Amino acid sequence: MKRLAFAVPGDLATPTGGYAYDRRMIAELGRLGWQIDVVELGDGFPLPSDAGRATAQARLFDIPKGRTVVIDGLALGALPEAASQLSTRNALLAVVHHPLALETGLSAQEVTTLRASERDALAAVDAIVVTSSATQRCLVEDYAVPAQRIFVAPPGSDSVTPSQGSTDGIVRLLSVGAVVPRKGFDVLIAALATIAELPWHLTIVGDRTRDRKAVAQLDADIRLHRLDDRVTVLGEVSSHHLAELYVAADAFVLASRFEGYGMAYAEAIARGLPVIGTKAGAIPETVPPGTSILVHPDDPSALAEGLRRIIEDPSERLHLGSAARAAAIHLPTWQASARIFSRAIETVG
Repeated sequence: MKRLAFAVPGDLATPTGGYAYDRRMIAELGRLGWQIDVVELGDGFPLPSDAGRATAQARLFDIPKGRTVVIDGLALGALPEAASQLSTRNALLAVVHHPLALETGLSAQEVTTLRASERDALAAVDAIVVTSSATQRCLVEDYAVPAQRIFVAPPGSDSVTPSQGSTDGIVRLLSVGAVVPRKGFDVLIAALATIAELPWHLTIVGDRTRDRKAVAQLDADIRLHRLDDRVTVLGEVSSHHLAELYVAADAFVLASRFEGYGMAYAEAIARGLPVIGTKAGAIPETVPPGTSILVHPDDPSALAEGLRRIIEDPSERLHLGSAARAAAIHLPTWQASARIFSRAIETVG
């Protein structure tokens, strides 16, 4: 049996799209015959403390010499020295969900530091798996990574129950994403506040433990605009509960400032939901044409107009939803993406 180490920052069970991707790829690679040892590198990434960095380096160098190592980019980008040293004894493959410097809310100094650090780290690896062509282009153009070293293995979609929508005249909007600045919940609430006269209700699902400031701002914005009875913020929920929310929704909305792929957007398409979102990052590639209304990020007025169209016009919802259901059968599968991932590993091993 083929064997490799898969190194991740923090806890592999963390409820984000990046960790969900890693978990599913580990499972699918196992079905393809890979024996995988998960190595948890510790917390604090992508800006770990000195102690956290030392712990991660020690765990990486505990991996037997000669074994192929896959490293999640959230950690790798902060460990250029370790990557350089490890590359002399192990084949290295990076998984880049999105470049670290493109995370919203970083200081100018943090952006500069992370861009330089990740560029150096990526130079040390033998191959890179990314989740979209948009991220591939970014690494080639901004990080000087040779295109031939990059494999695009997008997140997959499973067969799911399609959305049924509401029947009470209230348009149920669903937004799914960790409450962090990059997801643009401040923009979404600002947009909805300008169309409060319309019949809508928003449910937000996502981890509320990653950024206390963003959580506080979201809660304050809801109170400021007096939307407490129009917006339900659930935090993290079970997969079963989330599936129920998708089925009950009439439309999906997320005002992301950047996405390296956008797994929640793809889930909405798989459910046959119309999408209101942004043109940031890989979203225009993830969301098929004719299924959505996409606007520029950080534009509450444009987002509000898109929401107004969806809420006021049932025929528009039906049209976009029908296009989403037709597009769903063409979404990537986890099995196909795992085969791409497996080829990437074999290339470096």
